[in-house]
Amino acid sequence: MKYSTLFFIAFLILCGVSVLYAQPNPQPPGGPPTPIDGGLTLLLAAGGAYGVKKYREFKNEA
Repeated sequence: MKYSTLFFIAFLILCGVSVLYAQPNPQPPGGPPTPIDGGLTLLLAAGGAYGVKKYREFKNEA
């Protein structure tokens, strides 16, 4: 049962690859750059701080 499910999923993925195509780029090459502003930096810093907090809590419990 497990192998037949994996085979079916792999078969669907391989068949789907031939159907999927990337959309054309509406902008000329070298179009306007995507800005990475302070919001993304704050999210990364908050995620890192949360990870450190959880690691310390886990370390203290053990």
